[in-house]
Amino acid sequence: MTSVIRVKQVLPVLVIASALSLGGCSSMSDTERRTATGAGIGAATGAAVGGMAGSWGWGAAAGAALGAGGGYLYDKQKKKEDKEKEDAYQRGYEAGKREGGQ
Repeated sequence: MTSVIRVKQVLPVLVIASALSLGGCSSMSDTERRTATGAGIGAATGAAVGGMAGSWGWGAAAGAALGAGGGYLYDKQKKKEDKEKEDAYQRGYEAGKREGGQ
């Protein structure tokens, strides 16, 4: 019962802290922004799960680490997809120039 009360007390604080810290993301790179977002979501989720298990601090720390890793991997995948799209566009553009020039 007390762990549920602690989660109810801690979760709003984590949400507000995450919102305030993400407000400064305008000068961050995509990688930094996605990694920080993953860490914030992971920390909030980890704190909620950890609070139910009796240790919200360790849960938040583990969640932040896992979330940051997930955000970083997500960023790498998005960049790979963007590069593939750009390469496909460039190939199509070059093919169009060759065919249009004949």
